[in-house]
Formats: sequence, C-alpha cells, structure tokens
Amino acid sequence: MAEYKAPLRDIRFVLNEVFEADQLWQNLAGLNGAIDAETADAMLEEAGKITSQTIAPLNRNGDEEGAKWDNGVVTTPTGFKDAYQTYAEGGWVGLSGNPEFGGLGMPKTLGVQVEEMLYGANNSFALYVALTAGSTLALDAHGSEELKQTYLPNMYAGTWAGTMCLTEPHAGTDLGIIRTKAVPEADGSYSVTGTKIFITGGEHDLTENIIHLVLAKLPDAPAGPKGISLFLVPKFLVNADGSLGERNSVSCGSIEHKMGIKASATCVMNFDGAKGFLIGELNKGLNAMFTMMNYERLSIGIQGIGCSEASYQSAVAYARERIQSRAPTGAQQPDKAADPIIVHPDVRRMLLTIKAMTEGSRAFSTYVGSQLDISKFSDDAAAKKKAEDLVALLTPVAKAFFTDVGLENCVHGQQVFGGHGYIREWGQEQLVRDVRIAQIYEGTNGIQALDLMGRKTVANDGAFFKQFADEIKGFIADNGDQALAEFVQPLAAALANLEELTAQVIDRSKTNPNEVGAASVEYLHVFGYTAYAYMWAKMAKVALAKLDQDGDGFYQAKLSTGRFFVKRLLPRIQSLSAAVRSGSEPLFELSAEQF
Repeated sequence: MAEYKAPLRDIRFVLNEVFEADQLWQNLAGLNGAIDAETADAMLEEAGKITSQTIAPLNRNGDEEGAKWDNGVVTTPTGFKDAYQTYAEGGWVGLSGNPEFGGLGMPKTLGVQVEEMLYGANNSFALYVALTAGSTLALDAHGSEELKQTYLPNMYAGTWAGTMCLTEPHAGTDLGIIRTKAVPEADGSYSVTGTKIFITGGEHDLTENIIHLVLAKLPDAPAGPKGISLFLVPKFLVNADGSLGERNSVSCGSIEHKMGIKASATCVMNFDGAKGFLIGELNKGLNAMFTMMNYERLSIGIQGIGCSEASYQSAVAYARERIQSRAPTGAQQPDKAADPIIVHPDVRRMLLTIKAMTEGSRAFSTYVGSQLDISKFSDDAAAKKKAEDLVALLTPVAKAFFTDVGLENCVHGQQVFGGHGYIREWGQEQLVRDVRIAQIYEGTNGIQALDLMGRKTVANDGAFFKQFADEIKGFIADNGDQALAEFVQPLAAALANLEELTAQVIDRSKTNPNEVGAASVEYLHVFGYTAYAYMWAKMAKVALAKLDQDGDGFYQAKLSTGRFFVKRLLPRIQSLSAAVRSGSEPLFELSAEQF
C-alpha cells in the first residue's frame, strides 16, 4: 500500500491558478485581510505534513484496533490521542472558527483543501474534527454571547470536542417525530431526556470535555419539525470560572460495530435529565442546525474526494510495479517476464476514471467553497445573494455526487489490484468500506437528490438553476476560441441537455408529484457531470495558457485527463437523461404486493 501524500501540487493549481483564491480573498471585506497567498501556501504545506506524516500512518492500525467501549468509556485506537493533540496545538480544529473566540477565521476555499487531506489520510480521525467544526459553526451563529464565550474558545482549541445529536431509533430523515424532551428549569436551563443514535464522537478520550448539540422538544411544543429546539448539553458542566465541574447526566450506552470508519466512535447517547442550554429560539432548532448543514454536507462530500485520492495514489503505484502479460502492442519491458499492468487499456481506463473524477471533484469543492466564502464575507448584497442561492443549489450535488463518485473510484482502485485489492494488508478494501458510509450519513444521497430536484429546483421554478446556467453560458461566450473548443463545445451541449431536462421535470411535476422523486437521483448525476464539464473547461483554459512553461508535464497531463473526462465520462449523461425522461410510470407499474 503506497503511503498517502497530500496532493499539494494539484491543490495549489486549483486554488491559485484556476480560482485565483488570493484575489477572491482580497475582495471579501469580511475577511479583513486575514489571509493571503503566502500565508495560505504555508498553511497548506504544514497541513500536508501533519496529515501525511502524523495522521495517515494511524489509518490501518485504527481500522484494525477500532474504537472500544467499556462500561460507558470509549477509547480511541493507539496513537489517536497524541495525534489529535498535535493537530489541535497547530490550531487546525479552529481553522475556520470565529477569531473573536480564538478561531483562525480562515476561508472555506482554504478549509476544503485541508479537509480533503485529512479525509485522504484517515477518515475516522477526520470525523472527530469535522463534528467539532460543525457544532461550533451552529453555536457561533445562534448561541448567546455567554454560551459562545464559555464554550467556543476551548472547542476551537481542540481542548473540548463537539457533536450533533439528531437521529433517534425511530426518527432519521423525519426529525419531526423525535421524542427527546426538554423541560424548562427555574434557573433558565433545561432538563433534557431521550436517546440519540449514530452520534459520531459522542464519547471518546481525545478531549477533556464533549459538547453535545441536541435536538429536543418542549412538552407543549407544536407537532412536527416546527416544534424542535436546539440545546447545548456538555458532558461535564462548566463552572463560573471556566473550570470543569460535575459530570452531566449524559452517557454512552454502546458504540456501533460498523462496516468501516471503525476508529470513529459511533455512539448511542442517553440523556437522563441532563442539564442543557437553549441555542437560538424555541421551536427553531432545525433552522439553527441547518445553518451549518451546508458546511457539514460539503465536508462529508469531501470524504469521497479524500478516499478517491488515497485510492488513486495506491493503485497507480501498484500498476507501475505489478507485471502481468504483455502490452497489446508488444513487449514494453522485454528484459522482464511481463509488462507492468499500467500498459493495459482497461487498467488505464480505471486509473483515468479515478484521476479525472477526483480532479473534477477537487475543483468543484473549491468552487462551492468560494460561494460559501462570498455568502459569508462579501459586502456586496447582490453577490452575497447569488452565492447563497448557488450554495443552496449545489450543496446536495456536492455531498451526493462526491460520495457516489468516491465509492466508484475506490472500487476501481481496488479492482486495479486484482485479488490483492480484496486482501486487508493492501489497504484498498478499507477505503471501500470507509467511503461507503459517506453516501448514507448527513442525509442519504437519495434525500440529497430529492432536495436538489424538489426544494432547490422545482419549488422555485428553476430560479437557482438558472443562475448557475447563466454563469456557465457566460464562460462559454467568453471562451469561444478554437483552442478551447474541445472542452467548451461538449460543455455547451451538456448544459443545453440539462436545461431541457430541468424544464421537463418542472413541467411534469405540475400534474404528477411522483415525477420529482422519480427523476431525482439520475438528474443529480446529470447535473454533477455537467458541473464537472464546467470545472474541466476552466482547468483546461489555465493549462492551455501555461503549456509553454510546462517543465514537468503537469499542464499537458491536465489537458489529457480533461480530454478523457469529456470523451469517456461526460457521455454518461445520455443514458442518465434517458432514464429521467422515461418518467415515473415504470416505478409504479408494480403493486406493493408484487415486489
């Protein structure tokens, strides 16, 4: 198994050359000059070192050893605690946190690169960090000044960790039917009682305190999602002087035994009259929680990118070394018994598929990150509103498409190894197991597709989509030169197809509500491939302009990979589009009894 190395060259290409992040950051008033290209480059270099050298070596051991539960106490695998402390001491846990409370205040365009490295190095380790980042985001946006002063500095410092407690045994997607109760107390706090499941990092030994964000309902709350409130429930209560007080009435009943991410403690959490504190307004807990969902769902999507990159690095190293059979065109290494398998067309198909989709994903995650930055830091009202609309539209695409592609890529990487890909010691089977969860949690990919098709497209008659389409049309209009035609023309055709598909589903849904759900998954994939065509056209434009300074062949390789995407992967939209156009009828011909 090749050792994971942070793909810094390609990250810098996307961040600095394609999206010109430094120029973006300087134009965002809310960043207050907190970041420039030199600082970002130094941070990327350091992030590459800590993920590659400190965190990645724990990945296999973490999988073999797993998190352990003993009478309510959860222990992470050997090395995790020391690595977490090293990571926290570098300020990485609070990378995008509010500087007013000790965070570094870095933009999401930088944050997505660090997240990818973290997921590529070690999925399980990354999740402890991701959940803390998500919970601090919700707390910073909706918590009282007292709560923020009390909890955020230690959470950003990595001294305390955070969780999000949403799911219950009977309530997953439908959070409106949760049973966890919060009863008001005389001192202004609440007594929280209930059971939450699938809580990532609900209990562990990495930090001295764990801060749970818990969805619950007051006894007289309205029915359904309109009656949900959000509460902060610490593992240990905090004294007035900031020191830790007595243990709160919250405990870990067990941890799940899972297919993958075994070093990540997935907990059953029991709240037995635990003291909690209201975040935001009563009965508006979902609004508070969804403040951070765009960030969290993008983060989970990036898990697919990180796993893809790790799988690719390992597979390409193996393909260069493993010798089997001769090349179809004749012996490439006649002095050896056979040629390396990288000479074979099918192996190249798999490697190029991983490479093209991973690099497209990396560009798209940076693009979505830039929209998050504009929506958060811009003082231009129109730009801010457009970015907010694009974030709403593109987040379900990023989460679902990155992770669907991530599984496909990891399976391809495993396949390159042949029988060795099925054997534990080579690491590919772990990547397949680890990446699989990303399609399920933070809202299953089917739900993401329904969100894209229903709420983000049909519900507003395609208004969000039109903004994205208009941006792409502007790029096409500005780049009509012949040199870029091989990328721009397929992009234009893909966009026209997506526009037609969007209009068809919107029209059909007016008379048949089943059309939205029937079209959603395939539609999301058509959208994803079209968005990647846009990303590849943008990358190709930069690469073409820099061919005369291509000393190491990087830009030529970028163009060749882009051509593979356009010619071999983008055509997938044709079959997907045909499935969407077939409508909902084929799904409903069978009665329930006939299944």
